[in-house]
Amino acid sequence: MTMTMTKTATSQSPRYRGIFPVVPTTFTESGELDLPSQKRAVDFMIDSGVDGLCILANFSEQFVLSDDEREVLTRTILEHVGGRVPVIVTTTHFGTRVCAARSRRAQDQGAAMLMIMPPYHGATIRVPEAQIEAFFQQVSDAVDIPIMIQDAPVAGTPLSAALLAKMAREIEQVSYFKIETAGAASKLRDLIALGGAAIEGPWDGEEAITLLPDLDAGATGSMTGGGFADGIRPIIQAHRAGQRDEAYRQYERWLPLINYENRQGGILTAKALMKAGGVIDCDAPRHPFPPMRDEVRQGLLETARRLDPLVLRWGR
Repeated sequence: MTMTMTKTATSQSPRYRGIFPVVPTTFTESGELDLPSQKRAVDFMIDSGVDGLCILANFSEQFVLSDDEREVLTRTILEHVGGRVPVIVTTTHFGTRVCAARSRRAQDQGAAMLMIMPPYHGATIRVPEAQIEAFFQQVSDAVDIPIMIQDAPVAGTPLSAALLAKMAREIEQVSYFKIETAGAASKLRDLIALGGAAIEGPWDGEEAITLLPDLDAGATGSMTGGGFADGIRPIIQAHRAGQRDEAYRQYERWLPLINYENRQGGILTAKALMKAGGVIDCDAPRHPFPPMRDEVRQGLLETARRLDPLVLRWGR
């Protein structure tokens, strides 16, 4: 299938832009879903100034959730958001039919966009480029909302800028790209150059650790952790307004906390901050993922307190 004329938005006028942090999944101490905390996490994130949200991503610990729990979380969060901000739902699965069905279901429940990784399983099971293209084509045929391809090292699948641009040109719903590989800024530049108007949303990821160079390269959105959008959004806004010195100043200020999340706290960072600020009741992951070390939590909170993010005050 070649691209149809319905693909009218471009990177100059994208449907979605700005900061779309990942919503962490909240559990009780015994490992059950904690839906009251989940709703408070969503409310806090909206209050922090997000442009949208993303659910069921890797930073949501999607890999420890059952299919039934995915359904509960998708329904609960989308109903609770109630259209206040657009929500991206991650529907990644190796199987084309399963991913297409997940994606259609998410659309029917109110998802604004889908985020999908290329097919992979474990450390070694991959598919060639022709199968990747066919996978995204079939998922696109099943939905009417944009697809964001997540280009991340965890998939272990090389996705060249040329391949991504080709899919953007030829597959109707493929129009957003979250680039999290090494040399992200260079890849964003190549993707934009090769894909032209078909690249509606070239986005930054990986907790904003490369945000400023990615914005310089043309990124129009960023998918970060969920703990401190109130610190990262002003960087994006200043850069968009042409105030690069101000963007640099803000980035320099928040970089220690961005770095702490990216290199130390990882997936559990947002939940540790939210628990410290009274947003959620428990910051534990689900077994067998290890809990955050006390020393890491102490360093994270010390770094955060220097910046006074909303997360440490919201629930107090």
